[in-house]
Amino acid sequence: MRRSLVLASAALTALGLLTGCAAEGDGQDSGTTTLSVAALEGGYGRDMYTKVIEAYESAHPGVDVQLQISKSIEDEITPNMKAGRFPDVVVLGQGRKAALTETLIKDKALEDLTPVLEAKVPGEDKTVGDKLIEGIVGNLNTNPYGDGKTYTMPMYYAPTGLFYNKGLFDKKGWKVPATWDEMFELGEKAKKDGIALFTYPTAGYLDSYFFSLLADIGGEQFYTDVMTYKQGVWKTPQARQALDLTARLLKYAAPTTVGYANEQDFTKNQQSVLDNKALFMPNGTWIVGEMADAPRADGFAWGLTPLPAVTEGGKRYITTSVESVWVPAAAKNKDAAKDFVAYLYSDEAAKIFAASDAIQPVEGIAGSLTEENAEFYKVYEDPSVAALVGGFASTAPVKGVDIKATLFDTANSIISGDKTLDQWQSALHEASEKLRQAGG
Repeated sequence: MRRSLVLASAALTALGLLTGCAAEGDGQDSGTTTLSVAALEGGYGRDMYTKVIEAYESAHPGVDVQLQISKSIEDEITPNMKAGRFPDVVVLGQGRKAALTETLIKDKALEDLTPVLEAKVPGEDKTVGDKLIEGIVGNLNTNPYGDGKTYTMPMYYAPTGLFYNKGLFDKKGWKVPATWDEMFELGEKAKKDGIALFTYPTAGYLDSYFFSLLADIGGEQFYTDVMTYKQGVWKTPQARQALDLTARLLKYAAPTTVGYANEQDFTKNQQSVLDNKALFMPNGTWIVGEMADAPRADGFAWGLTPLPAVTEGGKRYITTSVESVWVPAAAKNKDAAKDFVAYLYSDEAAKIFAASDAIQPVEGIAGSLTEENAEFYKVYEDPSVAALVGGFASTAPVKGVDIKATLFDTANSIISGDKTLDQWQSALHEASEKLRQAGG
């Protein structure tokens, strides 16, 4: 079934990293082309990359693909990039602390991948563009400069939202909150049982939460205004409402949240949901694979819900996480890189990715979903829920300004009491104004 995404006009998101580093002379004496592929080892794991590379090499005996994979891949490849040794292919999301993807976007250092959309998938009759679901390209996620050209290709997509234990809700006879009033009422009930209402793996996971909340409160236009730094947008009643609701929610956060909200310990916050110590956390469908081997409470079953409605029966948005693949403009082996990118959309590759719950935005993929994943993707079938691809628009760099850190990471300081709501709002206004003035 063809699934359309509702895309806000200022969408700019991506996750993960896959990089090929190949000079034109690599393997020249042996007649082979070498692609060095560096991948972020995220929630989907590493095995799927190994299997896809093996399949590609089998069909392309003249290409030698070398895999580099790490949970901190930016730290490993950035020094080489600074020295002028750029990878060929990159799949790396925005929203990570290192902000490598954002930096290259701001520096306009990405290769035009529009030809990949028009190219046939290796070994198939369809073009890459023919296989992609409607609406997943042509937005500011894939076309960050608004010039009609595609610079980042969507690799995987997944609904995000609040993940919880359905088994616990069934056992307690609780209903999933449909409104914020119901959410806070549940917080009081859970508190009596020694259960926190909320936690987050790291503050960066609040990106999907905030993007959805902003659209829930003010609609897509207000969301776009925030993402494109409209003058005074953080001084509006809608912005204040978003921060007020969030500050109230953070009062119900698990006491261990801030202490574990880092790249080393974040799974401990996730574990608190598995252990029935916290009810909800913002996350994506990759959580299932990431915590597959973790212990859990008896009767545990993953559930996913959008944020509660701001008004009863109101429209709700669910932020759609899109992990992207891109090619640095300084890559030396661009033709081979583009062919490899096109192959990533083959039926063969899609089947391998889906086995690791990495779902690509291609037609007909629904039939390969596991029962659990199929339940998550059903959220798009709810007529009261719209998908949202979210992210801040690119601007020229502004020294000392990181609006995502200001919006998301300040949650830690709100919980600890180190920052006030007024300080949070003021800092967001200041950052947004500086980025607006910086422009593209």
